[in-house]
Amino acid sequence: RIAAGEVVERPSSAVKELVENAIDAMATRITIDIADGGKTLIRVTDDGYGIPAEDLPLALSRHATSKLEGSDLLNIHTFGFRGEALPALGAVGRLTITSRVADGDAASICVSGGNMEAAKPAALRAGTVVELRDLFFATPARLKFMRTDRSEAQAISDVVKRLSMAEPSVTFVLRDVSG
Repeated sequence: RIAAGEVVERPSSAVKELVENAIDAMATRITIDIADGGKTLIRVTDDGYGIPAEDLPLALSRHATSKLEGSDLLNIHTFGFRGEALPALGAVGRLTITSRVADGDAASICVSGGNMEAAKPAALRAGTVVELRDLFFATPARLKFMRTDRSEAQAISDVVKRLSMAEPSVTFVLRDVSG
């Protein structure tokens, strides 16, 4: 029903999608770590309700995590309503999701260039950590459209600022962990 188009245009769009997922998971604290303007590392850590271990492979399937209920497209109250961000990120980079629900065990799943590995047990206190490395390694032609690390980092900062103003009850931390 909704033509989503391309989800990941640059590192800031990846950060936007991941932070919106964390907000939808009712996170109260979201930490975003980036390196090299988000080109080599984007890690979003949240204290939200997590993803059950058995649902991790499903989270990487297109539209499977869509939060649309019914047919009222004018009454959408979540950010990640299309269910495309995680599969799109897994198709263009090296994506690892580690998550734990309140009364469950933590698990981790990796997808690299669209090739998914099996979920495996992991260590995590609560919430979810989504780590995206080497953005666009699987689509090298897209790399030439990247701006300087500083420009990409500024775009990420702008996205985080806008989301933090829209969600004043959530604590946001943005760190550049380059070098």
